[in-house]
Amino acid sequence: MQRNEVPERNKWRIEDIYPNDETWEKQYDWAMNNMDFAKYAGKLGDKAQLLKFMRANDDFMKVCERLAVYAHMKHDEDARISKYTAYTGKIQMLFGKYSGEVAFVEPELAQQSEEYLNSLVEDKQFADYDYQIKCLIKRKAHILSEAEEKLMAYAGETLSTFQETFGMIDNADLPLPEMELDGKKVRLSHGIYGLVLHSSDREKRKEVYEKYYGAYNSLINTITSTYYGNVKKDVFLSRAYKFNSCLERALFNEDVDRVVYDNLLASVENSFPAMHRYMADRKKILGYDKLYFYDVYAPLVADVEVKMSYDEAYAYVIKGLAPLGKEYQDLLKKGYDERWIDVEETEGKRSGAYSTCVNDVHPYVLLNYQPTTSDIFTVAHEMGHSLHSYFSAHNQPYAKADYKIFVAEVASTVNEVLLLKYMLKEAKDENLKKYLLNYYLDTIRATLHRQTMFAEFEFKAHDMAEKGEPLTKENLCAVYADLGRRYYGDAIEHDYNISCEWCRIPHFYTAFYVYKYATGIITAMNIANKILTEGESAVKAYFSFLSGGSSTDPVSLLKLAGVDLTTKQPFEFAMEEFDNTLKEFEKLMKI
Repeated sequence: MQRNEVPERNKWRIEDIYPNDETWEKQYDWAMNNMDFAKYAGKLGDKAQLLKFMRANDDFMKVCERLAVYAHMKHDEDARISKYTAYTGKIQMLFGKYSGEVAFVEPELAQQSEEYLNSLVEDKQFADYDYQIKCLIKRKAHILSEAEEKLMAYAGETLSTFQETFGMIDNADLPLPEMELDGKKVRLSHGIYGLVLHSSDREKRKEVYEKYYGAYNSLINTITSTYYGNVKKDVFLSRAYKFNSCLERALFNEDVDRVVYDNLLASVENSFPAMHRYMADRKKILGYDKLYFYDVYAPLVADVEVKMSYDEAYAYVIKGLAPLGKEYQDLLKKGYDERWIDVEETEGKRSGAYSTCVNDVHPYVLLNYQPTTSDIFTVAHEMGHSLHSYFSAHNQPYAKADYKIFVAEVASTVNEVLLLKYMLKEAKDENLKKYLLNYYLDTIRATLHRQTMFAEFEFKAHDMAEKGEPLTKENLCAVYADLGRRYYGDAIEHDYNISCEWCRIPHFYTAFYVYKYATGIITAMNIANKILTEGESAVKAYFSFLSGGSSTDPVSLLKLAGVDLTTKQPFEFAMEEFDNTLKEFEKLMKI
């Protein structure tokens, strides 16, 4: 389908940002020519000048945000249009120039006395920036001189090349072979691999698994070198910025206590018996003598699919999220009626789904909707992101409106869990109940257990590098294989291919990111349970979190919703939820 064939009601209303490209171009030229921040250099020790700078910076960044979101949305509508590819390139230039303009700010503020900085926190004029300043005070010991910070900024482009190199390997140079699929010769791709792995055709799953990993194994020396370079880059940055480890630096930058990370790994380890049992159940249900990793995504409940048109799915999501109350449902309707959402899959359009937001406009959602169960959940997920952004933007000043990545997946996953519980409650067909329970088990396995395994792998890899131990394909595969045995147990065959799985994970090039998926779903399961069992008081507490933006550290924000990740309780609840869901599934499957 071409974009001009899509009904207007199924296209996002991008003109809410700018009425046309000409307006964007004029605004872009203004931004490039009005970056007048150097005049504040050497004056930030004066409160009046500092406040002027911060207000001016906010106003300027609002313009940059509009420019960036519009450019990327237009590019994502149709990546074939070179004009919008150029727009995204211009945005990179804009932010590059801006970074150079404000490079003096952190070093200059870091040189101020703690007495001065603390006085800013207490000063009501700086209320919009108090958390930002508190973070700066903590960060003082890790801020370099202005010259050093400029040098690090110049090095940034070079240091990002490991991620870019892996991206080229993974998306352009990976020697994926041809294979026969549905009677046609096709080139194996990441999408086809995922599609076939979820199919019921075991021979085809085996074939795609071996060919896919064969491609990675053929480049394992290059990938190992690239990943080792990326890890060494992380070690360099942690030492340059005076941290004791790469993990410490990553957690510090998110303002997250190390106890959260440790609680996650310990609680998942305690839940291994339930995961091992699930693998044994999967083997039994499928009736295999041996279970391989290409069987982990095979459907356990056949011929069950909830199919709805987009309009039906959206209305169903609104019903399913009724426990969040009328205000939340009305906002969902507002998003639908006012065209926040780009619905249809069209030629040249970016794949997948995402939510983005312009602070003083509204959120936007990109979909490529298909009538599948998974895409119904995608609607709920992306609108969770959007309404989190909406609440934060409407309740926080601009400087505090953007929430940290650590909490970014919470609201989206709360929506998914609430929708799943609604579907289970409404399901009359036993097969559908089995399917939904299995869907929940696999969601927890993939988002909680698997991402924690990834997190433990990257911790071990960085720890080895920090101790001066070189990373080789042999020791990286050995570490990954050992983790696989611990996490999945003896019911599954641990072959060489799966020991190389680390080779294909793009997130490993943004170190210590993946654990946030796990803490996100753990938090969401706890919040959804509170909403369903405690009602209005829990919803009110949850809305306090949604409205929090980055007004304080993310762990404290989650406490507003009644979830304290510095304790073991939320983690233990999530593991019990998995175990109880598994028991219910086993009962229905008569295992």
